[in-house]
Formats: sequence, C-alpha cells, structure tokens
Amino acid sequence: MKRAFALISILILLPVVGAQFTVSEVELTIYTDGYVKVHYQLIPDEYTSQIGLPLLGKNYEGVEVVDENGNPLNFEVYNESLIIYVENAQVVDVSYYTPDLTHKEGLVWTINVSMEYPFDVILPENAVVVDLSELPLKIASNVITMPPGNQSISYTLEFAAEGKEGGYLPIVAFLMLSAIVVLGFVAIKRRKRETPKEELHIDREEFLKKLERFNLNEDEKRALLYILEKGGRASQAEVRTALGIPKTTAWRMFKRLERQGLVGIIKGRKENWVELKP
Repeated sequence: MKRAFALISILILLPVVGAQFTVSEVELTIYTDGYVKVHYQLIPDEYTSQIGLPLLGKNYEGVEVVDENGNPLNFEVYNESLIIYVENAQVVDVSYYTPDLTHKEGLVWTINVSMEYPFDVILPENAVVVDLSELPLKIASNVITMPPGNQSISYTLEFAAEGKEGGYLPIVAFLMLSAIVVLGFVAIKRRKRETPKEELHIDREEFLKKLERFNLNEDEKRALLYILEKGGRASQAEVRTALGIPKTTAWRMFKRLERQGLVGIIKGRKENWVELKP
C-alpha cells in the first residue's frame, strides 16, 4: 500500500520533475527486425532527486539506467513512464528496446516518433531511405538527425540482384546517394543560419560595474570576461573549452547566469550560444 501511494505521488509530480533535466542526446538504433534501441543521455538539474521520462512505445524490455561512471541507478516503470532516482549522478544514461516505433507495409519499413528535441536515427547498414517527413538536420552515413516534432522515416532493406559475375548489386543505392547529396547541401545551408549575426554593443566599463553587484564564483567571472572579450557573444562549447570545465558544469553555470539576468541563451540546432545582457 505504501509503495502504491509513493508511485501515485511520483506520478502527480511528473510535470514538475520532468522539467528539471535537459536532454543532451537521443539515439534510436533500428534493427532489421524492426526492433529499436532507445538511448537517452540526460543531465539532471541541480538538487534534482528524481526525474520522470516518458517511455516510447507500450512494450519495452532490457531497461537500463546508469550514471556517468556506468553505475546502475534505481528506477520505477509506472504508467508508461520511467521514474529515475538520480542520487548524485551528473549524467544519466537510459536505454531500452521496443518493437512499437516501426511498422512494415510490403517492402517498406517506417519509423514514427514524436519528440520535443532533435534526435538521431541509426538505420540498419543495408537500409535505403525512400521518404522523410521533414528535411533532416544532418545526414552522415546511416545516421540521420531529425528536428523536433512528429517525424517519420521510411526505408527499405536493400534488395540484392544477382549480377553478371555472380555478385550482388543494390537496386536503389544510386537513388539514395543522390538524395543524400541534395539533402546534405540544403541542410548545410540551413545550419549556416544558426550562428547569430547581429552585432552586440556592450559597454565594457558599465558591464564590469554591473558584475560587482553579483556574488559570482571564479568560473562565472572567467566565463563572462571571456564572452566580453569575444564581443559579447560566444558558443557554449567555445566557453567550455576556454575554461576547461565539463559540459554539465558549464550548462548549470549558464543557467545560473541567465536567471541572474547577466546572459541570454540562444538555442541553435547544433549548439547553443551565450550572449551578455547589457
């Protein structure tokens, strides 16, 4: 009875808890039999003790939840959601298998996914894409990065026709290559628009005086001064590299600075940018 009450309480808190983490990576690996391995990498927010992650599909198996060191974390599966007890984890890796994301009509397989963030679909090596719901963000070999939203990818498993010398020739490989080239050029052109172009005008002296009113730690000061030297705007990855701090530490630092009104975070499809607030 106590366990049931605990689970009901967790379910009620799910909308709040779910907001206390960021998704840094989603991978959907499709196997030739239609099964999909779902992998999430989550970064819990500070002071988060548990998070709720909706499960894709109604049937799932092989659920595994570990921290950044590969140590298992406790979890509950309840009402098609995964309740994860974060403990001291800085990064949470979730993986499981489901047959519910794909279906087959004739020779064509289709994966349908609704996602709030970009995600990678790793197709079988012999897959040939025949339809996409939307222009991908990136295509690399058999990995397709799709934007958020209701997305679908249709593909066939490569037909093989016996050649004159007894070998096997792919029937639609040339069509796939042509599609990848066209989509690749369009995706590159689209991604070029991610970098903010508008020039910032930050008064250095005024901004330095503004910093004196805040109780900042050394990393925060170094990050703000670095961005100031860069003209008031830099990518999060650039700042992390310059300061030599981990991704999770940097993400939390930028969120603190944003809450204090010192920076704004510009979301890009590939990476986020940080700009100073005058």
